[in-house]
Amino acid sequence: MIRVQQQPFDAAHELALLRQGRSGLGGTVMFLGTVRELSDGRAINTMTLEHYPGMTEKALAEIEAEALRRWPVEASLIIHRYGRLEPGEDIVLVITASAHRAAAFEACHFLIDWLKTKAPFWKLEEGEAGADWVAAKESDDEATARWDKA
Repeated sequence: MIRVQQQPFDAAHELALLRQGRSGLGGTVMFLGTVRELSDGRAINTMTLEHYPGMTEKALAEIEAEALRRWPVEASLIIHRYGRLEPGEDIVLVITASAHRAAAFEACHFLIDWLKTKAPFWKLEEGEAGADWVAAKESDDEATARWDKA
């Protein structure tokens, strides 16, 4: 399941909903991404995430579908926020669940790596030193590339 939204989410509530009525889940993995107060050593007051509705959901659905093709995941959830966020606010939630923990871990790790580089979001960080658009990082591309070999 994919959701792109402005409003905050409750990770514990989302986890409970995903697991409800599913007694065959042996492993559930959850990743929660949060706005940091520092980015590359710079203080951040706010981060604004922009996206193109429709295009973003389609890209996230394709990323999720790829994870479901690769691993026996029985349930998954991706929630990604957009809009103006402050340090300490949650940006992204990824939950994967499977009969076995290894598949849940691998699928969650894959989703996070691919979301970082393939999801069409644009991030503007603002702080005392001004505003900067976040550029792609080589380390993120390397993390994604490792899954091309898997």
